[in-house]
Amino acid sequence: MAILGIIPARGGSKGIPRKNIAPLGGRPLIDWTIAAARSSALDRFVVSTDDDEIAAVARSLGAEVPVLRPAEFAGDEAPALPVIRHMLDVLEERDGYRPDAVIYLQPTSPFRQPAHVDAAIALLQEGADTVVSVVPVPHNMVPTSLMRMEGEDLVFCAPPEQRQFRRQDKETLFARNGPAILAIRTEVVRAGQLYGTRIRPLPMDRIASLDIDEPLDLAIAERLADLTDAGARRLR
Repeated sequence: MAILGIIPARGGSKGIPRKNIAPLGGRPLIDWTIAAARSSALDRFVVSTDDDEIAAVARSLGAEVPVLRPAEFAGDEAPALPVIRHMLDVLEERDGYRPDAVIYLQPTSPFRQPAHVDAAIALLQEGADTVVSVVPVPHNMVPTSLMRMEGEDLVFCAPPEQRQFRRQDKETLFARNGPAILAIRTEVVRAGQLYGTRIRPLPMDRIASLDIDEPLDLAIAERLADLTDAGARRLR
């Protein structure tokens, strides 16, 4: 089963200027994801960027950058689907390369490990249409615990019979963690979707799930890079 990794890294970023090549642990942020992709069982991986500097950095780190991404796929609100389809079209036209599936690896998840990528590949091989990485929702944030404002009053969102306060009574729920990993069969992408019929979760812990969106996230990641096993095992 041929599986392509796509690392999206557009040049624009409002929260952290030049975020995808911002330094983390003495390395450009994108390097963490390139290293994870290189050490995984991916058939091939590429970087999709609209930015010459990011392309040069990625290539210097050993990544393939087949083409610069068109501007219409590089805006603040650019969704993943057209970015993936653009790269699939480029590789098919240029190389005749038609992977069976794609794994979308956002550079903003630096503590994702090769083992997570390989686990997603295994789930695809077992028949999943889509694999999405998730993190458990803290028990105090599940719907049965939530409250909202009505005028000046704070009220429960759930009716009385559904309210639960003990952790052990609450259902374990999951939220996308970025997602750090989004794996999709190519046939699903070609049908204009990211999520097929058979969607499998890939649970990740809170550190591996860290998504860098604002300066505080980057500061936390910098500290974690020095304190965690992910930092101690810096991939090369």
